[in-house]
Amino acid sequence: MFAEPEFWVAVAFVILMAVFAYIGVHRTVLTALDHRADRIKAELDDARRLKDEAAKLLAEYKTRRASAEREAEEIISGARAEAERIAAEAKTKLEDFVARRTKTAEGKIALAEAQALADVRAAAADAAVAAASTILTQSVKGQIADELLAKGIAEVRAKLN
Repeated sequence: MFAEPEFWVAVAFVILMAVFAYIGVHRTVLTALDHRADRIKAELDDARRLKDEAAKLLAEYKTRRASAEREAEEIISGARAEAERIAAEAKTKLEDFVARRTKTAEGKIALAEAQALADVRAAAADAAVAAASTILTQSVKGQIADELLAKGIAEVRAKLN
């Protein structure tokens, strides 16, 4: 038994463990392990805190994006409504302009018709007076003829004009 190397390895191991226990190596190892566990726990807590902050930021950015999309839709719908209003206003102005131009043109046409009618009447009156004076001068002679002619011409002019 004393000659076998396994026995001496076991004795040396027991002596080493006794020395470690006397010196307090086990407390140092346990303290180092506790510190390491605390450090790992702190790192895990820090990682959880960072993960929570990232989730909050993500939620905030999603909210901002949704808000920006709603605002963009509102701006687009407002622009469409404004464009429709402007188009309707332009159409109304165009219709009003066309109506005014049509009314002006109709007024000019009516004025031209009235002028043409007056010109035709004046030409007819002049022709009638000339014809009446020619007929009367040929059929009636003397002073009576001149008086009748002057009176007739005055009546025709008064009636036709």
